[in-house]
Amino acid sequence: MGALAAGGLSGWAGLAQAQSSAAGEWPAKPVNLIVPFPAGGGTDAFARPFSSQFSKITGKTLVVDNRGGAGGTLGAAIAAKAPADGYNFFMGGAHHVIAPSVYPRLEYDLERDFVPLALLASVPQVLVVNPKNVPFNTVQELLADMRSKPGKYNYGSAGSGSSHHLAGELFKLQTKTSILHIPYKGAGPALQDLIAGNLDMVFDGLGSSAQHIKSGRIKALMVAGKERNPAFPDVPCAAEVGLPDYTVTTWYGLWAPKNTPAAMQQHMLQEVQKIGAAEEVKTAWARNGAEYGKLNQQQFAAMIHSEIQRWAQVVKASGVKLD
Repeated sequence: MGALAAGGLSGWAGLAQAQSSAAGEWPAKPVNLIVPFPAGGGTDAFARPFSSQFSKITGKTLVVDNRGGAGGTLGAAIAAKAPADGYNFFMGGAHHVIAPSVYPRLEYDLERDFVPLALLASVPQVLVVNPKNVPFNTVQELLADMRSKPGKYNYGSAGSGSSHHLAGELFKLQTKTSILHIPYKGAGPALQDLIAGNLDMVFDGLGSSAQHIKSGRIKALMVAGKERNPAFPDVPCAAEVGLPDYTVTTWYGLWAPKNTPAAMQQHMLQEVQKIGAAEEVKTAWARNGAEYGKLNQQQFAAMIHSEIQRWAQVVKASGVKLD
């Protein structure tokens, strides 16, 4: 989902270390992390190991608070109103730069009501199918069947306006096919229905699909972009199956409510740097085909602004409406 600048983890460190003493010892109590989707989705795949490592490093609990609904915007609205005391943070992502173009009246403004802190993970989107509903091994076979039987297939998403939804609409635009969109309250419920056979396919972030692909419960037909993913080297990329411009990345980031004290922000950035260096986190990210964020705070803010504009153009071109 857009190019990620290579600022490096070191980009967070300097200012963080310079200001870290201003707020005294932190954390002095458990910290709350609002995750705007139900448990079991892509955000959780990174929030849980992040939380576990935070607790190991600081000795204080990072509570993962799942608040699903409305394509991630309900949880974002709750996070925007949370006390800006350095003990409330928000883990959102790609969905939230799409939402302003899809939801006419949001209860928050992503750029005005939050302070962007760090990009935590980026993973390519993957097209996954239920192997019984979609008995094909290649995208080309699937497209041939779609075109001979318009309207036969459906796809699930984490909600209207989510990156899963827009990934599906972009696929439809580029392949000139018709697929029924069925929105859910998060990627977790959509994946469970895909596994159960109630859905035909999902355009998902590789992080939440990885374990199910490896178990054989669902099948991956392609990853977005121009390169195969190291975690799934046998799955072709979009460019290989005739879709050179199909580049969609699911990413997850960390924000603080606006007016969170700068020293508290810097304390958290120090922990983000330590967490990213931990072998357990490196292993968990690699297992999910993900990269730990390589943007400093300013680069992350610029990326958010750019992505909001980019997806506004895709929403306009696809004519996406709320379901």
